[in-house]
Amino acid sequence: MSLFSGWRAAFRIARRDAVRAKGRSALVVAMIALPVLGVTAADLTYRSALPTVAEDLTADLGAADALFIDQGMGPVRLEQMPDGVMWGTPEDAPETLPEDERKPADVPATFPKGSRYLTEQSLPASVTTRHGITDTQITELAVADPLLRGRVELTEGAYPQAKDEIAATEAFLKASGLSVGDRVTVRGPEQAYTLTGAVELPADLKSESLFAVPGAVIAPWQKTADGDKEILPPQAGDLKWLVKGPSGAGVTWSDVRAANEKGVVVRARQVVLDPPPDSEVPMAAQMGGSETDDAEMTAAALTVAAMAVLEIVLLAGPAFAVGARRSRRQLGLVGSCGGTRGQVRAVVLAGGAVLGGVGAVVGVGAGFGLTALFRPMIEDFTGRRFGELTVQPWEILAIAVLGLATGVLAALAPAIVAGRQSVLESLTGRRGSRRSSQVLPVVGSVMLAVGVALAVYGGVSGNIKLVAGGSVLAELGLLGCIPVIVGFLGRLGRRLPLTPRIALRDAARNRGRTAPAVAAVMAAVAGSVAIATYTSSNAAEQAYDHQSNLTAGTAALMTFDTSQKTNLPRARAAVEQNYPVSGGRADIGRVWAGSDCSVYYEEEEGGCGTIELVKPTGEGHSCPLKGKGAKELALRISADEHKRLMNSPACVDERWTSVSLGNDDSKIVIGDAGLLTSYVKLDDPAAAKALAAGTPVLLNPAYAKNGEVTLKAVHTYSERDKENRALHPGKARTTTDRLKVYVAPDRYAATPGIRMILPQRTADELGLHTEDHASIYTLSREPNDAERQAADAAIEQAGNRAYVMTANGIEQEDDDAATLLILALFAGVVTLGAAAITTGLSKADAEADLTTLSAVGAPPGVRRSLSGFQCLVVALTGVLLGTLAGIVPAVALRLTDLRTALADMRADPMESAYTPIVMPWETIALLALVVPVLAGLLAAALTSSRQKLARRAG
Repeated sequence: MSLFSGWRAAFRIARRDAVRAKGRSALVVAMIALPVLGVTAADLTYRSALPTVAEDLTADLGAADALFIDQGMGPVRLEQMPDGVMWGTPEDAPETLPEDERKPADVPATFPKGSRYLTEQSLPASVTTRHGITDTQITELAVADPLLRGRVELTEGAYPQAKDEIAATEAFLKASGLSVGDRVTVRGPEQAYTLTGAVELPADLKSESLFAVPGAVIAPWQKTADGDKEILPPQAGDLKWLVKGPSGAGVTWSDVRAANEKGVVVRARQVVLDPPPDSEVPMAAQMGGSETDDAEMTAAALTVAAMAVLEIVLLAGPAFAVGARRSRRQLGLVGSCGGTRGQVRAVVLAGGAVLGGVGAVVGVGAGFGLTALFRPMIEDFTGRRFGELTVQPWEILAIAVLGLATGVLAALAPAIVAGRQSVLESLTGRRGSRRSSQVLPVVGSVMLAVGVALAVYGGVSGNIKLVAGGSVLAELGLLGCIPVIVGFLGRLGRRLPLTPRIALRDAARNRGRTAPAVAAVMAAVAGSVAIATYTSSNAAEQAYDHQSNLTAGTAALMTFDTSQKTNLPRARAAVEQNYPVSGGRADIGRVWAGSDCSVYYEEEEGGCGTIELVKPTGEGHSCPLKGKGAKELALRISADEHKRLMNSPACVDERWTSVSLGNDDSKIVIGDAGLLTSYVKLDDPAAAKALAAGTPVLLNPAYAKNGEVTLKAVHTYSERDKENRALHPGKARTTTDRLKVYVAPDRYAATPGIRMILPQRTADELGLHTEDHASIYTLSREPNDAERQAADAAIEQAGNRAYVMTANGIEQEDDDAATLLILALFAGVVTLGAAAITTGLSKADAEADLTTLSAVGAPPGVRRSLSGFQCLVVALTGVLLGTLAGIVPAVALRLTDLRTALADMRADPMESAYTPIVMPWETIALLALVVPVLAGLLAAALTSSRQKLARRAG
């Protein structure tokens, strides 16, 4: 028999066996197809979402040939790279004139003859919405012109044509509550426009902006501002020109060079797509070459691919093992007819190739279908339209080959085992006995210990490669220990009820089936826990370093124009009626000495007064991390000691101090007991009693000595402050007062914007000036867009001299939560799949045992509960081992971060060295408790309790 005919027979047998065992075959195909589907969809999405150079040009130019920009240097010679992004002045160029003496470049004169062009100019503006008012960007651009196709597309209504018409992006319409046909008013000049259409920017679907025809907004606004000095003029950006070159010629590199001679930079389509040689680009010699090292990215991609293959092999391998075991009589017949061990192995390997090939084809096809089906959703998520569904044939072929190879690899171990079996054992159905390897657990333990040591050493020394290598080695070592761990589980069931005892002993007896599934769960959970731990730790570090402008859960209504009195009662009513306010408000006053520096800030030195809270010196008052001896101290202390010092009252506001409440660097405000409870969160009757008695409340104890503070005020009055100057003639005077204060606990020293609360009557006794300045509100939640817009509109009606500020949260908080959720879902799905696969295989492999149970009178529910406990054993064991394995790389990486943070802290002692390791307990609880229990319940629910008695062989 020739080689090809032998393999042809093997494939024929494998195909028939796959068709005969449809359930097992479908299971293996699904295991191979799902990863192939995911990788195919990811490849298509990545390639399609990653814009090509041509798509980037369309996003910038539309259908035009070039974008001409006056860089504001005047008509002087410039040099640029062909991409139109990098530009500069030649080395031998004369010095440029000051900005106010430069003449603008004559940009239209640089266009190729026979060109036509559009102008583009943008400006920020405040406009009305259905809810109130909002800030946005308005662009004057003839979006109806065919030159803009591909850059701006109409989705509803019509393009604006007249000067009283405007178009809005869909994102703006959604946020503002407006629709086509509504009226929009630009605040300031009070120009009204009709919304004629909704448009989208394919390259920026989340853009919230408006489009008007040239001359519709800026010129009328400027004209109105010229006639009314109360109206601020428009703050328009630079004018740009979109140019369509002569038919068939476009804009060439020679055209670009000619424009550069007159101070104009050009981004031309055909130049970017077909750049000239470096010899024709004067700026190329200055730029030099740049090389990119893709070695790390390639290594990461190979590692991910290898782990994915390992995952599938671990999951699919037991299925092929059970299939080979159930087909052992057929394989024995092959041997009895003269088939060699190699031909027996070929039958099993052919089964892997057949199912791997089917899985690869199904996965690639499903990947294409799902990507096309969910394309709109993916585009909305990424914020840009796909130019086209980009397919890289070689990448798709490689993915399919990977699926095929995975099927063959999964069948390799079962094929070797099947080839070693004697013909007699195969024909009689005897399994034989084979002791577990005594060497593998020892090797695994050694690898685990060495891997952990390498990872920790890599973290301490800052070697990422050692961290990665040690983590992989530790995980492989743990994989080698799994058979022993599974065997140990059988001993735990001695005192358990019947079904869990059988489940544990069955898992221990059939380690070849249980261990790979546990390993697959462990691998998936380990990766998820590692990333989740690192993400949680990094989020905790960012939260620690974050400097909030206000106390969390509060909003501040602030006045910003003291020269004209604000109608605070109406502004307060606007906030209280539109924001989700919970509880009453607390009012804040400003305090100053002499003339108000916020009004007379243009005076020369000495034109206004100052007020200062004098900080004592010595231990507990001076920050040891700043000044003399700070660097020597930083070399001796640990990260925890540094954190304690940084959080001490002496250092807490030395690195960065918030003056968000509109006061000066002294951070002294006028307030009452309501401010303590609503903003400071200091619920102490003694503090409230002190304020009522006229005693200030000091939030930073470092400024107090023996229960007193020193308040120094310089009472300087400006000559322009005629009213106060008449009351206080003569030279400026300086006063220093010692005030008895209530000293708050240390933790209140970091309160944003406030260092000391001064009662009104005490300020009056000290001869200081005060003014009602702000109000603090406690919020039940963050206000939405509609509430913000409504409040802004009501505040404008109250005189437009105030604004509302809310606490600035950490921007990545939502992204981190989504990442943790996705990781938990991924690991949960793999866990459920692996547990279900093992349960199904154990049922298929233990039909004789289940039949015996039924024959001896076991209740029908035993079969159902046994499946549930078998599933629970695999899921729980894999999750717990995966959690332990995942902690190793996460801790090692955080040690690397700690090393970097300590180096930065010792270079600058005021830099934070806090590098926490935070366990993602929610993710771990979901994986360790919810997922295994859910897997067990599903397995029990989906298992039939009825058993049909079978005729016993022999």
